[in-house]
Amino acid sequence: MNFQREQRKEEPRIDLVPMIDVLLVILIFLVITTTYAKFSELEITLPQASVVEENPESNAAKMIEVSINAVGNYVIDHQPVQFTNIENLREALRLAVQNRENPIIVISADAKATHQSVITLMEAARTAGYSQITFTTEVVGTNQ
Repeated sequence: MNFQREQRKEEPRIDLVPMIDVLLVILIFLVITTTYAKFSELEITLPQASVVEENPESNAAKMIEVSINAVGNYVIDHQPVQFTNIENLREALRLAVQNRENPIIVISADAKATHQSVITLMEAARTAGYSQITFTTEVVGTNQ
């Protein structure tokens, strides 16, 4: 005798609830164990240059040209300077300035010169008492 004839067999089905539970556990694990890196940013306001025609004769007399090459060698008013320390550079600047009032130090640094060599020159100018420092730039293209 077969008493199970009237019982229907249950059809197989896919239950998504256990899979969702497993995915939620993995998601919670990832959120807890992830380290969040906080990137700090510097807000920098870059200077803008413009060409201003002033009296070139008066400024040219006050200019002290300083060149820095890629190796870090200094040339002050077409005279090579052997760098040993900041005091040496300061004295070379004072010799180049002589009796000029309010000299303008014009720095021409090679693109591959280190930042430290430029900062060293600026520090030497500061300790010598010269506050007017400027940099030369190369004009790549003009729209006229």
